[in-house]
Amino acid sequence: MPTYEYKCDKCDKIFEVFQGIKDEPIKNCPKCKSKVKKLISTGAGLIFKGKGFYQTDYKSAAPPDGEKGKPSLPCGKSEKCGSCDLED
Repeated sequence: MPTYEYKCDKCDKIFEVFQGIKDEPIKNCPKCKSKVKKLISTGAGLIFKGKGFYQTDYKSAAPPDGEKGKPSLPCGKSEKCGSCDLED
């Protein structure tokens, strides 16, 4: 459910209400009972944390037991094969 922000016309009180989309809008200020206006707000922004969106959401299959701990080269192989331009 979204949070809506309202402002009172008389006392300028700004308050938030957690209500469903289909709920009736608030009409009166909880402080002075005067009319209120619904404010347009941007809502919460998305926050991405970690090394990458897909790396944290989708885990790759575990490597076979024999390859555990071996470093991977840019080509995806675990041993130098001559296709990479890496120096020793």
